[in-house]
Order: sequence, then C-alpha cells, then structure tokens
Amino acid sequence: MKEEHNRNALAIAQWLRNHSKVAAVLHPGLECHPQHELALRQMSGFGGTFSFRVDSDRDGVFRLLSNVGLFTLAESLGGVESLIEHPATMTHASVPADVRERLGITDDLIRVSVGLEDTTDLIADLEAALSRV
Repeated sequence: MKEEHNRNALAIAQWLRNHSKVAAVLHPGLECHPQHELALRQMSGFGGTFSFRVDSDRDGVFRLLSNVGLFTLAESLGGVESLIEHPATMTHASVPADVRERLGITDDLIRVSVGLEDTTDLIADLEAALSRV
C-alpha cells in the first residue's frame, strides 16, 4: 500500500507541475524540490501527501475545492482515500495571518493526500476542478 501512495502522489505531482493553473508543486520526489537530494538520502519513498500552489486568488482556490469529486475536502490527511484541504482556512486557521504568511501557508496553497484510486481518475478530477479556477 505504501508503494501505491508514493507512486500515485508522484504521478499527480508530475502532472500538476505542468498545469498552466498551478504555480508550484511542493513534492520532495520532484527534482525541482529544494530538498530532493536530502529526501533521496533519508526516505524509502516520498509519501502520499504534498502541497501545490494554485495560480489564482482565494476565490479561485475555493472554486477548485468546491469542484473536486473524487478528492474529499478534509483536514485529516493520510488515509487510503484521496483528500484535499486548504491549510490557511482549515488546519492552520488559528495561526495568525502574519505567521502563516511567514511559513508559506498562503491562500494559494492546497494540500493533498493522494489515495489508492486510479491516477487517471484523480487527474481527471483535478483537471475538471482546475478548469473552474
């Protein structure tokens, strides 16, 4: 199961990296990640959870979140089903805005936990949601 999480998340991250409405993908399995070499040394896989930045304002991000079908909007990340969340208004909502900003938890940040569903279906779900941004 761990290998599927790793494989699915990396496939989604690679796809997102080339999407016109995605500003950045923060996944240690991508060579462009600033800590990729460290991850290679320390990890046996790259995990199923990562973040990405949408090239949009908060309203566009909320449209994305409102239009996913396979991803479930949830704060509890790490199950076998695919989940999505908006850290600035969910997991880190109680953190003062200036601290969130300093930590990089901005309104354009989305966190996903990629599950065991078919990656083709997950990509189609994200493509449909991103088309609403």
